[in-house]
Amino acid sequence: MTLNRANSSDRPREECGVFGIFGHPESAVYTYLGLYALQHRGQESAGIASRLADGSMRFHRAMGTAAEVFDERELRRLKGDAAIGHVRYSTTGASRLLNAQPIYVEFGKGRLAVAHNGNLTNAQSVRKSLEAQGSIFTTTTDSEVMVHLMALSRERDPEGFIGDALRRCQGSFSLVALTPDRLVAVRDPRGIRPLCLGTREWTDEWGEAHLAWLVSSESCSFDVIDARYEREIAPGEMVVVDAGGLKSVWPFDPKPEAFCVFEYVYFARPDSVLRGKSVYGVRKELGRRLAVQLDEAGVTGDVVIAVPDSSNPTALGLAQASGIPFEFGLIRSHYVGRTFIEPKQQIRDFGAKLKYNPVRTVLKDKKVICVDDSIVRGTTSKKIVKMLKAAGAAEVHLAISCPPWRYPCYYGIDVSNYMELVANESSSIDRVREFIGCETLTYLSLENLLEATGLPVDSFCHACFDGNYVVRPEAAIHGPGQPQLFLGLADAPSHKESEFPEGER
Repeated sequence: MTLNRANSSDRPREECGVFGIFGHPESAVYTYLGLYALQHRGQESAGIASRLADGSMRFHRAMGTAAEVFDERELRRLKGDAAIGHVRYSTTGASRLLNAQPIYVEFGKGRLAVAHNGNLTNAQSVRKSLEAQGSIFTTTTDSEVMVHLMALSRERDPEGFIGDALRRCQGSFSLVALTPDRLVAVRDPRGIRPLCLGTREWTDEWGEAHLAWLVSSESCSFDVIDARYEREIAPGEMVVVDAGGLKSVWPFDPKPEAFCVFEYVYFARPDSVLRGKSVYGVRKELGRRLAVQLDEAGVTGDVVIAVPDSSNPTALGLAQASGIPFEFGLIRSHYVGRTFIEPKQQIRDFGAKLKYNPVRTVLKDKKVICVDDSIVRGTTSKKIVKMLKAAGAAEVHLAISCPPWRYPCYYGIDVSNYMELVANESSSIDRVREFIGCETLTYLSLENLLEATGLPVDSFCHACFDGNYVVRPEAAIHGPGQPQLFLGLADAPSHKESEFPEGER
């Protein structure tokens, strides 16, 4: 038997999710529930750092999903009135426990826990500079680079040394930090990665009303704990919450906004709101615009299906706009874990078959318009097309709700390197279609993608489609626009770490 990675497909990999809450006695439990709602953003590791009633801090982190990492016993030990949490998919640094977050440190400025979503494009040079000054790193993440910069800052208060450190950082960061007396959330000046603000009212046992403040990568995490979505944290804004309430600090020079447009296409949950826009609504509009492009190209079909789940709203929008019936032609298994065991007798396309299964009665003898969110290496799309035809589809017309992926991302999304991108500059769309094996291949145009959001078209980052990087990555070039960031180390054997400074375990 062979042990395989279930996530070895060529889907774009989610980056990370962060969550924080200040001012509620069940902060650790609420953070756990928030991470549960953000699980789609990372499944490799999860962690929570909590401030206890006496001002001390504890943390627990381990490899796996939030449900695998935390149980009632751990959450009782983390019981406090403020907490931050993190779910991770590694975009820099190896997949190992030492790289799990939140990072917790005790240094000259006190106790500090940090959780970060994003990617620093100058992490390599800053790290080398810090090492030359005597800094010793214990992880391979760029998040630790930030913490070392905070430690070296001459500022003493958290908003001062956090802002001082982040001004030396380039790239994307949505960061939450916890100290014994405050919660700090900050977003990079271009707002590449999402971060939003919420509140939750609660009443204590004496009937006195209180207000807790929350921050999260996505608004969907507020719904599960009956919290109220207030607003986006603005690009370049630092939000500081303490016993006196909330204030905003602006530590950066203004930059043009460059929000990652792919959040609308794939990463965010459809029940989230990003920049005031419903992700579900945007995805339906992507489908409507795809329908127009298919009509202009003379592509027709008998049935519209989605590659579940992120493409479901897009396929529905396409079907409604075209008048072609929408059906569930592929059923996705939601119980495929991080690993699976393949029989010794090899089964062709085993991974794809484990995740998706065709509904033959929907597909037989039909011209199928199959909607997917993206194509990276093309291997999964090739297997899906083959699966649909084996189930009886007469024709398969693939419709993709974004432009061709031609360049890697350096702002927090793990995408194959330049040479592995099936639609890179050296490949035509027709060559991609031939490789995948579909009758037609239609990509949504960049213009339609940007206009579908209903937001200013010049307020997005879309470098993965056109190579126009808002922040140039550093280091050696391995393909058009592709540098080599610093590499991770070998996996460590441990898979769990708890820290209780008082000695309790």
